[in-house]
Amino acid sequence: MSGSWWLMRGDTRIGELRHHATDQPSFLCRFTPGPGWEAVRTRFEDWAALHGPDTDASRTAAVIKPIMDLGLTLVPEDRGEPLALFKECIVRIEGDTARVRL
Repeated sequence: MSGSWWLMRGDTRIGELRHHATDQPSFLCRFTPGPGWEAVRTRFEDWAALHGPDTDASRTAAVIKPIMDLGLTLVPEDRGEPLALFKECIVRIEGDTARVRL
């Protein structure tokens, strides 16, 4: 991964992810909110706030499911093929930082 990606919900830009480092297996990106960010922000904040043991993954599922239901995609700046979140990639956003796992 290199360059920038757009996190999209249909035709709405949620934000830009600009790759700046790698921490295998994740790519570290700077996150800049787009016009659609406010509509989804709390869902990502709920996931970022999840800490501690989750032995049966029920707490994780409860915060990820609302994000999955958004139908988000990650689109490369060169307009390559979009990647479906939680099917082809995972994007975790905490403040101005995003972690992308392909």
